[in-house]
Amino acid sequence: MKFTLAESVTRELFPKNKWLIGYILLFFMLWVSTFIGTSDYNNWWIENTLTILSLLFLALTYKKYVFSDLSYLFIFIFLCLHVYGSKYTYAENPLGYWLQDIFNTERNHYDRIVHFGFGFLLTYPFQELFRHWLKLPKTISWMLPIELSISIGALYEIIEWAVADIFFKAQGHAYLGTQGDVWDAQKDIFLAFVGAILATITIRLFKKLN
Repeated sequence: MKFTLAESVTRELFPKNKWLIGYILLFFMLWVSTFIGTSDYNNWWIENTLTILSLLFLALTYKKYVFSDLSYLFIFIFLCLHVYGSKYTYAENPLGYWLQDIFNTERNHYDRIVHFGFGFLLTYPFQELFRHWLKLPKTISWMLPIELSISIGALYEIIEWAVADIFFKAQGHAYLGTQGDVWDAQKDIFLAFVGAILATITIRLFKKLN
């Protein structure tokens, strides 16, 4: 079965799209395993609120616009990174501890990986949405994902503050996962921004080579 890109004219629709079925099955198996294996169910539900909203958006808009297989792959990878973080909390993620030992860093950087992944992995789907769904000019479609990486990143940090300091104070420390870094929010936003820029450059280079 053909693997579609943003420029592909046709789309194989669900349930005939084996790529999409594979993404969905693998994601839900991982998602369920993170719930079963989590050590903090309250934090899991808080972390996964945005996951649920994202999945609802994709499902409710599917009849209006179907993303390419490549965009769904990037979305799938990002959501897997996020829900895997929710299993242990970002600050206590085993992969982050392993990388901490390998690179001899002072903190668990798993949260940094996910924030970078937000910018790097979702730039392509955002570009496809703006260019091929909303029919925005090409230049705007290229620039908006970079700007969104900053604005959504900042909004997420505000949501984190509200959740931790206003609505769920008992879960605040686990949810924020700042690990004593007073510049944690700024660094997270910056990494998403860098990820979006690198993704944009990579996509442009790929298009020129093809």
